[in-house]
Amino acid sequence: MKVVFLQEVPRVGRKYDVKEVNDGYAVNFLFPRKLARMATPKAMAEIEKHKKEIVIEREVQEDLLNKNLEEIKDKTVTIKAKTDEKGHLFSAIRQKNIIEAMNQEHRVRISEDYIVLEKPLKEIGEFEIPILIKTTKDSGTEKKSFFKLRVEKI
Repeated sequence: MKVVFLQEVPRVGRKYDVKEVNDGYAVNFLFPRKLARMATPKAMAEIEKHKKEIVIEREVQEDLLNKNLEEIKDKTVTIKAKTDEKGHLFSAIRQKNIIEAMNQEHRVRISEDYIVLEKPLKEIGEFEIPILIKTTKDSGTEKKSFFKLRVEKI
């Protein structure tokens, strides 16, 4: 029986895949759990429409991300943190902290996944932070940009 997967089923199929499965498996497992539905012409048309919507949404998100990337390029983000006498931070600065500061100062939202930190920052100073974005629009190319992060003592 041909089915269209509505969710990912490990070792069987990914979301929106069309595959041939055993009748019993489809009727007794996939259909009751709403993991798949029968691959009728109507279902196939709906899936194709939904796939096109996903592609359009992804392109819009990439354009927005590129605008945000250009906006933050060569800007400085400042984070104030508590330190000891030697200038070492009591709590390390991670991607999450950088994103929050970036949003507060410049009203730019970028996912934590795009900020590249080899290790959390644990001292005051100025750092150049890379942003790495893999785009699907330009055949999987990578865009890299930098911004400055200044960590200051409270």
